[in-house]
Amino acid sequence: MTDETLEHKIESGWHPINIGHLVMGLAFLCFVGGWALVQADVVTGDDIRWLLPIPWLVAGVVGLGAVAITGARRHGVRR
Repeated sequence: MTDETLEHKIESGWHPINIGHLVMGLAFLCFVGGWALVQADVVTGDDIRWLLPIPWLVAGVVGLGAVAITGARRHGVRR
């Protein structure tokens, strides 16, 4: 990233997003939400096993979407 581009992003309020941090943060929030559902007895018994992969699926979809949106801009790919 050039200094001019960086200055423009700082002035405009935009900053680069670390996709790894975004994905793991979302996975953590989903795990906390799942734990809260189990503790509140909203999800019980065999339904818990269907709840476990949801954080990874949500985080993966968001991560793929973030890479698809920012990938071209990060690496200077032009159409």
